[in-house]
Amino acid sequence: MFQAGPAPKKPAHAPGALRDGLNLQPGMRVGLFGGSFNPPHEGHLHVAETARIRLGLDRIVWLVSPQNPLKSADETAPLEQRMAWTRALADGPSMVVSDFETRAGTWWTIDTLRLLKARHPGVRFVWVMGSDNLMGFHHWKGWTDIARLMPMAVIARPGSILGSRFAPTSTFFSENRVPASRAPVLAEMEAPAWVYLTAPLNPQSSTALRRMAKAGPSAKG
Repeated sequence: MFQAGPAPKKPAHAPGALRDGLNLQPGMRVGLFGGSFNPPHEGHLHVAETARIRLGLDRIVWLVSPQNPLKSADETAPLEQRMAWTRALADGPSMVVSDFETRAGTWWTIDTLRLLKARHPGVRFVWVMGSDNLMGFHHWKGWTDIARLMPMAVIARPGSILGSRFAPTSTFFSENRVPASRAPVLAEMEAPAWVYLTAPLNPQSSTALRRMAKAGPSAKG
């Protein structure tokens, strides 16, 4: 679910034979929330829950990516461990944790989303992300195609509230931004359409948690 650097060798899985296990039905409103989740934390859950509640979504699918190409594999926990962590955090009935990208053999977000839409016609997908990701969204492969493929919901995150409002994506798609009051019908809208939602902020980050883990028992915070 990351957007730069050389793509590693893809898993030998045929998309046509993939069983994604998402159990999605036509007419459902489904948020797609991607990341390495290394590790997942309350800030991630805050983004997912805010989107679920404010957009009236039936499901949030956490797409746990195989590997961030911008970082060494030594910095990333094994997929199975990250899947287990994420399941423990996102354990509500509306939360689905998936390794779809690994089994489908997709690497870029745009390819993942196109495949999901093709496999689940009639499902009303929304791409969900934190405002920290919006700041660099214009560096993602096919970023304008993603915005035109499905509506997007951006949830405010600490440290990126002001910067994300003036990010290149925000400017480029400024005419397609809808007010927060229309969030409950975003899933029904034709893309491009996006909403920026604020809520009480959660300051946790994966980077901070990894730093504390390396610091050992003496780490504070």
